[in-house]
This record gives sequence, C-alpha cells and structure tokens, in this order.
Amino acid sequence: MTRRELLASWLLPAGMACVDEMARAQTRRRRAAPHSARGPGKLDRVGVSSLSFHNSFPATRDAAAPASTGKLALLDFPEMVADRYKVHNLEFTALHLASVEPAYLLELKSSVLRAHSRVINIAADIRELESGAGLSDPSAGAREAAIAGAKKWIDVARQLGARSVSCDPGAVDPGNLQITFDSFRRLAAYGRGKSIVVLIENRAGADSSIPDSPASIGRGVGGPFIGALPDFGNFTDEAARTRVLPTLFACAHTLCHATGLKLDAAGSETAFNFQRCVQIAQKAGFRGIYSVDYEGDGNPYDGVQKVVNELLLYL
Repeated sequence: MTRRELLASWLLPAGMACVDEMARAQTRRRRAAPHSARGPGKLDRVGVSSLSFHNSFPATRDAAAPASTGKLALLDFPEMVADRYKVHNLEFTALHLASVEPAYLLELKSSVLRAHSRVINIAADIRELESGAGLSDPSAGAREAAIAGAKKWIDVARQLGARSVSCDPGAVDPGNLQITFDSFRRLAAYGRGKSIVVLIENRAGADSSIPDSPASIGRGVGGPFIGALPDFGNFTDEAARTRVLPTLFACAHTLCHATGLKLDAAGSETAFNFQRCVQIAQKAGFRGIYSVDYEGDGNPYDGVQKVVNELLLYL
C-alpha cells in the first residue's frame, strides 16, 4: 500500500485568543533557559513529525497495530519530543489534532510553548484533498472544496505559529496543468496574507521533469509562498533520488523529511543513501528543518532516535 493510499484509508468523516499568562511566563523562562543560550547547534536543525507515531493516534492507527503501541495525544507530543529527543521543532499531521476549535488550539499552542518548542509545518492530509483529484480535479466544485479545506489549515497554522502547510496536488492532468497551477496560486496568495508558505511534497516516482512534481508546480505558480517539501524516502530508486532531490531542494523553504525506512542494528538507513541526501541538501544551501518521519517497522520511539542520531552524524 502506498503512503497516499494509507493516508486516504485513515481519513475519518468528519480568533484564537492570546496565550494565557502561564504560557507567557514559560516564554519568558525560555529566553533565559540554557538550551536557548548555547547558540545554534545541530539539534536546532532537527524536527520530529507526529506521523512517525501514527499508530499511537486513533485517527491514523492501523487496524493491525499491536496493543503495545499505546496511545498519544497531540497535546502531550511537544513535551514528549522535547524530553526524549531534546528536539524543539515540531511537524503536526492535521488528522492528529483533536479539534480546530479555538479553546483546543489555545491549549495546543500552550503545550508547544511549555515545551519551549515551535510548530514548523502542518501536513494537511485531509479528506478534501483526497476526494477525486483534489486540487487538480476538473470539476470546479471539487477544486473549490479542496481549496477551502486547505485554507482552513492555513488558518490553523497561523494560529499555532507554524511556518508552512503542506498540501498534496492530487491527480494532476498533464494536459490541463493550469487548473493545478490556479489552485496553488490561490492557496499561495491566501498563505501570503497569513505569512504561511504552501508546500508540496514529492511522491514516490516523482521526477522534476514531469508536470506534477513539486518543482514544476512551484515554477508554474511562482513567488516566495509556494515551495517544495523534499522527502528522502519517496523515490522509486537511488538514481531518481539523486537526480531529483537537487531540484526539490532548490525551492525548499522551511523543511524536508528525513525519512527512516529500514534501519540496521547500528541505526543506519539501508533502504537508500541517507548521507547523500543530507549532502544534496547542504550543497543546495538548504537552511530549513530536517523533520524526522519514521516509517519503518518496530518501536517508533527507538526508530525516531536512530534517525535523529544519523542526522547528527552528517549535519
């Protein structure tokens, strides 16, 4: 099953106030905290995606997941990541938010601040973008629904202080690219008003020369509020990965996915050349966050740590 199909199978039917005084106090303490005084370090370039723990969230839990996986609420995610991995950059999956009501978003924002952390990206893996051809659907009504759904998550990202929202373009028609470009132009314009960048992640088999690649859409839309979200793992083979990643990193604004697929006992990625991916990012001048997206077997808590460790070797 592909990642896109898996995400689709998870989909369920379905003025933020000022941060309270406790959160403001936490912010003041953060400015004086040792980790912020030490200056930039390698861990400051590392993030963790909530999708790494998809089986711990009810909305994305696989039916065959073992009971020992346990449960995790997004409200507890920032503290867990900070305590366990000493990482303070977070990526949320939209399906993991229990609500988009102001009271919940306020509580979630407060939990991020208490962990001395920040939200970098929200992955808008939502029903509207998976319905039909999503943002590339030939039906104007379907596209409008997809655009409205994505805009909602741009609003949520703004309220949580995130930098970006990633949106899948859907089933792009090579013979009618303008409808895809138009959808992303509208999202990028909306994002500009909220200071939120709209990102497009590469999918397995993507190539910078084909019309539905993130780089091609970015060029078709143009401007600083549209960009790519390079994923180390989403390629059919090493040749495609080496060929396409430089093009994606040339238009990567906020983060990439440092994917963990198949790690050996020592914690090294064996499914692809992880070090080369980092080198490509560095050569392109990428200055964003490497968000750990663990997709391998076994304990995800251990898997995420191994990917973090491997990143620290090469950053």
